[in-house]
Amino acid sequence: MMGIEWLKPAMFFGSILYALIGVVVFWISFAIVDKLTPYDLWGELVEKKNVALAIVVGAKCIAIGLIVSAAIHG
Repeated sequence: MMGIEWLKPAMFFGSILYALIGVVVFWISFAIVDKLTPYDLWGELVEKKNVALAIVVGAKCIAIGLIVSAAIHG
């Protein structure tokens, strides 16, 4: 049972730091995927409302998030 261990400053700020690192790594990897695609990803998703591409991009986001989470968690 964990109790209030997570309230200790070292644990709390460590968790915040890892979360920020995870978000930064996620956005960098998403930007790389965006640059590697041969079209304007945002334009296709928002302006043209390409649902198939949105599903693929969502799956990539979930996959990148799982990889970052596993790398941080160990």
